[in-house]
Amino acid sequence: MSRTVSSWILSSARNSIVLQGKGHLYSIYIPNRNKIKWKLGFSKTRLYPAGSCSSDNTFSLKKAFRHTSTEEEHFSFQLSPSQINDILRAGELSHKILDLNGKNANSVLRFESNQLASNTPIEDRRSAATCLQTKGMMFGVFDGHAGSACAQAVSERLLHYIAVSLMSRQTLEEIELAVECMKPALPILQWHKHPNDVVYQEIASQYFENLRVYWQHLLDLDAEPGFSLEEAMICAFKRLDSDISLEVQAPQENELMRNIALQVAFSGATACVAHVDSVHLHVANTGDCRAVLGVHEEDGTWSSLPLTRDHNAFDEFEIRRLKREHPRSEEKTLFVNDRLLGILMPSRAFGDVQLKWSKELQHSVLENSCDVEALNIYQYVPPNYHTPPYLTAEPEVTYHKLRSKDKFLVIASDGLWEMLSNEKVVNLVAGHLTELNVQKPQLAFEKPVNLGYMHSLLLQRKNRGNASLDQNIATHLIKHAIGSNEYGEVDQEKLAAMLTLPEDLARMYRDDITVTVVYFNSETIENYYRNS
Repeated sequence: MSRTVSSWILSSARNSIVLQGKGHLYSIYIPNRNKIKWKLGFSKTRLYPAGSCSSDNTFSLKKAFRHTSTEEEHFSFQLSPSQINDILRAGELSHKILDLNGKNANSVLRFESNQLASNTPIEDRRSAATCLQTKGMMFGVFDGHAGSACAQAVSERLLHYIAVSLMSRQTLEEIELAVECMKPALPILQWHKHPNDVVYQEIASQYFENLRVYWQHLLDLDAEPGFSLEEAMICAFKRLDSDISLEVQAPQENELMRNIALQVAFSGATACVAHVDSVHLHVANTGDCRAVLGVHEEDGTWSSLPLTRDHNAFDEFEIRRLKREHPRSEEKTLFVNDRLLGILMPSRAFGDVQLKWSKELQHSVLENSCDVEALNIYQYVPPNYHTPPYLTAEPEVTYHKLRSKDKFLVIASDGLWEMLSNEKVVNLVAGHLTELNVQKPQLAFEKPVNLGYMHSLLLQRKNRGNASLDQNIATHLIKHAIGSNEYGEVDQEKLAAMLTLPEDLARMYRDDITVTVVYFNSETIENYYRNS
């Protein structure tokens, strides 16, 4: 990006030239000279009392780098390379699966993840965990809208609901007995978290109690639960969304818990969760996050295999589904301006009860609440709202049996896919893998090892530019998503400009971006087929 373009960005903001974004905020931009308003806008929610952990600073850009307004007098897009690096790497997370004496039977080799905020605070969330009472690992990306509350709750709870759905009756009985006797219960998940990942400590006990009600329901079934993995994921998604809806209607212990329940239910989140067990890969998707498989073909080329569909107005299957579920008289009003009822981009999501409840229930719940305006909850019923629910959290589940040529899975919020195609993402990851392999330090030394030989090795590493290579692939993808020029190369000035965009302008150019890349262990996958 040249300085001329950088200046144009700033000038366009100050003169209220509005650039249409592609995210799923709750309506369209309304230009104004002094302020950019939203018809139903996104909420900058504060979900924690003073003095407690807040999500407001999680993965947000340091104030020394990011401007708060385009009206600032001394406005600059300049960042040093070290500042760019600090911002991009703030949300990095990586985890390598331990190889115990060369007997690693896990088909997951490692995963790498990162986030970059556009909204303040960031509305995306992510999760990764190993199942301790069943087999497999799970990875999730959650894209919030109208605030971060729903995405936060779903990221904390959904993997637990899936894990419980997969447990045997015996395991569920053991856990229930332990809880009943107030003894330590079997752990369900081993989380792999970033140090800055926040948790709703204030409401954790209620979340656990409602999870317990769910497993009690499973125990009340006449026979062994016996869900297939697809059934377990669908059941878990739907049950959690139902609990979110019921929690806000039930009496709460205190005002804080009441406010959190309100914000969770009246905001929303899309979700994409992958479950990997040996060669069995299941992906459950609700909304417009996306999961894409990177495949290394026999001829050496790379191809992308999408495992999800974007649930929105551009998907013919979703349009037909909604038309089946509502009267013919509503066919022309279901999607207006490519949004559900003219409001929401995704056609499936958690929360968003204002598109699921009747008008009467919405009025009853909000009427008995405290100051909803202070919570940034908007009392708005769209035109042509006749036969709710218009929105569902039921996921589509895709099964794929991993092959040795399936090398990695990319799960990301739509902030990435708006900038990069499936093919471009796969090629970037493949190219990064090649660079890493080329730049691996040599472990076998010539004998005898002398000072000249060691110096030669160091020079080779230096000449390859090892230090400049992004060590985290998610960071690499984010950098290309926001900083690539027309030739597909990262433009440092454009990158700096996109990272310093102020809060009143950033959302016009980019959405929150969350990326998790899961690398598969080809040797383990080959052994599976060899042994079977």
